[in-house]
Parts: sequence; C-alpha cells; structure tokens
Amino acid sequence: MNKKNYLKTLILIAVFSVSFISLPAFAATCGGVETSIISCDPGDSNTLGGVGSLLRLGVQILTGLIAAGAIGAVVYAGILYTTAGGSSDQTKKAIGLIRNVVIGIIAYALMYFLLNWLVPGGVPIL
Repeated sequence: MNKKNYLKTLILIAVFSVSFISLPAFAATCGGVETSIISCDPGDSNTLGGVGSLLRLGVQILTGLIAAGAIGAVVYAGILYTTAGGSSDQTKKAIGLIRNVVIGIIAYALMYFLLNWLVPGGVPIL
C-alpha cells in the first residue's frame, strides 16, 4: 500500500467514526422560533438554556472530531511503526505521532474540565 491508500483509509475511518455519533434530537420553541438544536425550557433540568445548549452541541461535535482524529492518527502511526522495517526515521516519526496524540487528548481533557469549572452546572457531553 502506498501513502495515498493510507490517507484514503484514514479518511474513511474518520468519516465512519463521526457518522456513528448520535446527538439528541428534540423540538423546542425559543422566542417563537421552532428549533431542533437547542431547548430553551427553563423548567427542564436537563437543559442549560439557549447558549448553554449550543455550547453543549459544540462540545459534542468537537469531542467526536477529536476522537475520530485521534483514532485515525494512532492507526496511521501503527501502520508506520509496523512497516518501518529497519528505518529508524520512520519509527521515530510513528512514536512522535503517538506522543503528540496523547498530548492532544490530555490538552482537550484539560480544556473540557476547565469549561466545566467555568460554566455553572457543567457542560455534559452526552
């Protein structure tokens, strides 16, 4: 397999990974406008209000994209590592890529915890 085939495989994995993420669907009326993205019912304890619901939706989408990207990068790094043979450059590249993925996941987790600390009641992913 050449590099173009690896890239196509990673793109397919990312697309299929993101397609399995399900977001809750509900209909609401916010200021007289029908919407299926956010819920503005102040009596509902599961909602954060208009802006909070958009924030939650954004965090859900970002989480899915980061998860798909991390999975794709680790798969690509695994392929690089296993096909390295005796090439120390390719092995270093694969190990560096896995290290960067781990650093990225830790940075995203810190951002998520900071966001939950700043927003009253937190921003649940699901």
